[in-house]
Amino acid sequence: MKTLPKTIYLLIALVSTSLFYAQDYTFQTYDWDPNAKKIEIPEKYKNENEVILKRVIKTEITVKDNKAAQFHLMHDQVYINSNDAIERNNKIYIPFNEKESSITTKARVFQKDGKIINLNQKDVKEETDEERGVKYNYFAVNGLEKGAVIEMIYILREMPELDGETLKLQDEYPIASLDFELIFPEHLVFKTKSYNGLPDAKENNDKFPKKGSLSVVTSDIPALTDEEKYSNRDVLLKMLRYKLDENLYNNSKNLYNFKEFATMIYDRFNPELDKKEQKTLDEFYKSIPNAANTQDQIWNIENKIKKSITYNRFIEGKEKLNEIITSKQANQSDILRLYLAVFKKFNIEHNMVFTSNRYKIPFDPEFESYENLNDMLIYFPAVKKFITPTEIEYRIPLIPANIANNYGLFIKSKEFAGVKMGIGEVGFIDIPGTEITHDTMDITVDFTEDIDNPLITDKINFGGYSGLNFQPIKDFASAEQYQTILKSVAENYTVDTEYKTLKSENEGTEFIGKKPFTLNVTFEGKDLMQKAGTNHLFSVGQVIGRQMELYQEDKRTMPVEIDYPHSYTRTIRILLPKGTTVQNLDKFNMDYKTVINGKTEAAFTSKYTQKGDEIVVENTEYYNIINYPLDKFEDYRAVINAAADFNKIVIILNK
Repeated sequence: MKTLPKTIYLLIALVSTSLFYAQDYTFQTYDWDPNAKKIEIPEKYKNENEVILKRVIKTEITVKDNKAAQFHLMHDQVYINSNDAIERNNKIYIPFNEKESSITTKARVFQKDGKIINLNQKDVKEETDEERGVKYNYFAVNGLEKGAVIEMIYILREMPELDGETLKLQDEYPIASLDFELIFPEHLVFKTKSYNGLPDAKENNDKFPKKGSLSVVTSDIPALTDEEKYSNRDVLLKMLRYKLDENLYNNSKNLYNFKEFATMIYDRFNPELDKKEQKTLDEFYKSIPNAANTQDQIWNIENKIKKSITYNRFIEGKEKLNEIITSKQANQSDILRLYLAVFKKFNIEHNMVFTSNRYKIPFDPEFESYENLNDMLIYFPAVKKFITPTEIEYRIPLIPANIANNYGLFIKSKEFAGVKMGIGEVGFIDIPGTEITHDTMDITVDFTEDIDNPLITDKINFGGYSGLNFQPIKDFASAEQYQTILKSVAENYTVDTEYKTLKSENEGTEFIGKKPFTLNVTFEGKDLMQKAGTNHLFSVGQVIGRQMELYQEDKRTMPVEIDYPHSYTRTIRILLPKGTTVQNLDKFNMDYKTVINGKTEAAFTSKYTQKGDEIVVENTEYYNIINYPLDKFEDYRAVINAAADFNKIVIILNK
């Protein structure tokens, strides 16, 4: 959510410029070399599957007739040297949306034999993503072959991004040459920050008359693929961040800072209510059940608002709270105003929290930018928990994992000389740990009636985020759809065998964050049995459900980052007929750990005990933290793969 309109700052920073001069953008005549017959491939890149030989990016902010605009140029040369690269590039997508307009779009292909194929506007096709309802324009490229080079230029006109912009200047393919430039009116000062080894931006203040310029020029940027599981590639890319920081014309400094944001946001979302609003709010307040403790009361408030007010970020906002409550519809601003008013009515201390998606634009506490403030939460100091106002399926203490384990701007109320105002402080957004997302399995394998067809009984509790995957479905799916979904979940644990009974507990949003989702399944285990002479082979490891194995053929390049901490406790009871012997029980003894700074942060441990005709297997698996350093990857992988190894355990029974 871009909470504040850009118009305010555009006026502060730019309108005064237009009183003195208007200008066109500097690269409006930019073009490729019209006389080029071929594009040379550097020797070091000739055997690569795909290489970005040249990437030029230019962004310019201009003002004309009191209107600010931004022009954006992208010029790419891409070497194609594999069948996969040919398939990926036979459609060259033109990246612009409804807020942008295309000024120049053209492409050409240099074939290996020297032939040049020129593509222009008439070669642009349209494609619709039916699932997302989005239309795309693209060049349909014919004649691609190994050794070809695609060259493309586009220039877009768009709205300026002054409150914060991040450019990701690394790709999943090598970049041989990179040239980025930001151009702007001379009285503006931009703040920049480079990440992950990208060179710092260089000032070029004498390059253009009455204009400033910042540039980053570098070469031989290695590829960083997105194929490694359990990683956060976007935070590791070479990136450049920039924002407007000063306007020398009116001596404005430290623009788009957190202090100013906190003040304006607090005033905007904590207005004085008129009598009509207060009356409607009082009635709404009475409809919310009282709870014995603060967290349950917050849960009741969140549940009431999410079940009675339909959230739609695209609808027109309401001026008054009573209009929100009576219409039962709200956009982002409306829903936040309502939450804050209700929490104030219940005297529950709360902070607004603004943050960003850690998998896209992670919050940088040292670079104050409104780009960091796209997502919102509400924090409650008394219970040290958060809620997400706009995500209908979540309930306290669960929040979207992609905006947790991240920094955020906490806006709290402070009173000075009888006047309340918002104070912003950067803090960390903790994510619920393994005490919340804890799955348990209680499994009984009973051979006493039939050694060739044991009866298997499972009770599986899915806690926290695991339960969140299932619990909301009950409220939004038809009865028939819900049973189909339950069956597909059960199949993971019955190994495709038809189950005898299937029951679920703690279904629906009313249990989210309160109780685990429970699945009770019984099924016959004959499909897990094999006969070898007088021996009965039972694939006991498969009763814990399918487990993922983490392969890593190439050398790992990125540290591990998972969505949320989680843990599993599994107990398997094997009941044997009298006089039965069992082999391979020692396979149940497993111990894999990941130790960081002297503390075990991930583990898979398993052991068994036998008393007479009953064998009890207990194993524990947990991942206490989200981030695991690269030098601990092999230890982490061993823990992950231990569950898959357990899956493969077969015991041999002989009666």
